Amino acid sequence: MHSDEITVVKSFIEAINAYDLKTLENLMTKDHTFIDATGRRTSGRDEMILAWQKYFDMFPDYAVNIDSILQDGPLVAIFGSTSGTYKGKEGLKPENEVGGPAAWKALVENGKVKLWQVYADYTETWKVIEANQTA
Repeated sequence: MHSDEITVVKSFIEAINAYDLKTLENLMTKDHTFIDATGRRTSGRDEMILAWQKYFDMFPDYAVNIDSILQDGPLVAIFGSTSGTYKGKEGLKPENEVGGPAAWKALVENGKVKLWQVYADYTETWKVIEANQTA
């Protein structure tokens, strides 16, 4: 049996994997904060919906894969991996596939995700993006 917080986080990940912006919006607090792997913050639900739309446009087959989830009160830690293909100017090509191990920290407040922070090494992803910018 899962806690309410884990259920919310799993629903959030399901919405990411389904590219479902409406459900993502409904699962975020108004003051939602996203922190990427470099520590860059984006705050506000509306800003994050725009950011997710842009990310889904760049990686139309992006997926979060869960291996395990741990919880401490409202804090949920997710361990797994990501996968996706950078679209680039020439569309989806096998050589633009990226992904790897990742972890996320979520803070759930009143049934919504207040914080979503990712921990991953995106070195290869940035190399693929840069290669497509100069191609």
